[in-house]
Amino acid sequence: MQISNTRTACFRFFQGKNESIVKKCKTLAGYSAFVDKVRAYEKECLDREEAIKRAVRYCRDHDILKEFLELNATEVMNMIITEWKMEDALAVRYEEGREEGREEGREEGREDIARKALTKGISPELIHDITGLDVKIINELKNRCLNP
Repeated sequence: MQISNTRTACFRFFQGKNESIVKKCKTLAGYSAFVDKVRAYEKECLDREEAIKRAVRYCRDHDILKEFLELNATEVMNMIITEWKMEDALAVRYEEGREEGREEGREEGREDIARKALTKGISPELIHDITGLDVKIINELKNRCLNP
């Protein structure tokens, strides 16, 4: 059994990108024009959903993907809105994850400082004042440090 080594290419078909390919395919040209219109309307300070609606109207009125959009405009809008909302949600989740990671790192750093301070005989109350850690957590760390 032979396994072929297949490469997949991903192209950007937006304004000014891969024009030679776009010129050869009316559908890609239409899609490129549609995406460019959405972006242009968004730059006019329209919200994304309104920008998509206007781009669909514009393309239908200017015979860009007209038949397809007449049959599937609602599905196109729903799909794009959902896709972009998903992108937004993923970006937010990514930032939340980064912040959670930073907070965990800060917490670990405070605990490391507390452990070192405990080994120097500094009181849990003073460690609390310096690190902001709860005294209960500091005492737990103290018990673990003294009784490994």
